[in-house]
Amino acid sequence: MCLICDRIDMINNGENPYFVKELETGYVVIGDNQHFYGYTLFLYKQHGKMTELFHLDLKERAKFLEEMTIVAEAVSRTFGAEKINYELLGMGDAHLHWHIFPRINGDIENYGNNGRGPVWWYPMEKMYSDDNRPNKKQLANMKQKLLDELEKLL
Repeated sequence: MCLICDRIDMINNGENPYFVKELETGYVVIGDNQHFYGYTLFLYKQHGKMTELFHLDLKERAKFLEEMTIVAEAVSRTFGAEKINYELLGMGDAHLHWHIFPRINGDIENYGNNGRGPVWWYPMEKMYSDDNRPNKKQLANMKQKLLDELEKLL
């Protein structure tokens, strides 16, 4: 099994503390680490040979992209983003999933191009530091605010 499938199994078993909401094509979850406050993932429900957007039939692709866009708008509104960075990677886990990073000026400190650039210009050890994990109360607050915003948009 892949890491994304493991997380989805946790959602289905009521054991994923980061789960926010199920949509038609995927699951909305808050990221484990929150250096980029409001970092959220949208996990495609199906695992299999569909590892690229172009592998999905047109109707499914359109719905997946529509829902991701709604999630991104909710993240932006909820967490006060100046810009959203989107990533659909898959070399680590070949399971379609979006990384949605709310960005604000100065969030990569002086790394990158004088503090400007993609999230990956920020040191990974700092981005994924345990110091960036929300506590239970913070996580519950983040999830509720994002859920409220999603409900307004859906």
